Amino acid sequence: MTTILVAVASRHGATDEIAQEIAEVLRREVPGAAVEVRDAAEPGDLAGCDAVLVGSAIYMGRWLPAARHLVERHRAQLSTVPVWLFSSGPVGDPPPPVDDLAEVTALGGTIGARGHRVFAGRLDPAELGWAERFVVRATRSPVGDFRDHDAIRSWTAEVATELAAIPGTTR
Repeated sequence: MTTILVAVASRHGATDEIAQEIAEVLRREVPGAAVEVRDAAEPGDLAGCDAVLVGSAIYMGRWLPAARHLVERHRAQLSTVPVWLFSSGPVGDPPPPVDDLAEVTALGGTIGARGHRVFAGRLDPAELGWAERFVVRATRSPVGDFRDHDAIRSWTAEVATELAAIPGTTR
C-alpha cells in the first residue's frame, strides 16, 4: 500500500482545509493509498511514507515555523521520497503574485522537492487577533475566501499522475 503524508501548518484553518482537499483527491486518484493529514508541528514518524506533501500558510512572505522546522528536522528522510510543497496566502481577485518565496524555494532545494504551488487564501477578520486585524486594515488587504478549489484539485491530480510514474511509490 502506498502511504502519503500531507503535513500542514495553518494558523486560522484555511490552509488545513486545502490540505484536507488535497488528501481527498489523492485518495480518489491513487487507488489503495493511505493518505494522512497531520499538523506539521507534530508530524509523527515519517518512516514508511512513500510520498510527502508539505504545506503552509504564508505570513509576511514566510512559511509558518512549524512547516519550516518539519523540513529542516526531517531533511534526510524527505530527501529519499517524492516531496511536493504548497503554500496558501495571497488574497484578492485575482490574488497578487507572490514575488519572493526564496525561503520555500531554498527549503525545497535541500530535499529535492518536485514542485511548489501557491494557492490563494482566505482572509476573515473575525478569525484574526487584534494585531492581525490592525495589519489587515493598515494594508487594506481584501477580505474574503479567494481559494480556487479547481486549481487545488487540478494540481493534486497532477501530483497523483507523477506519483504513478515513479517506480515503487504506488504498489
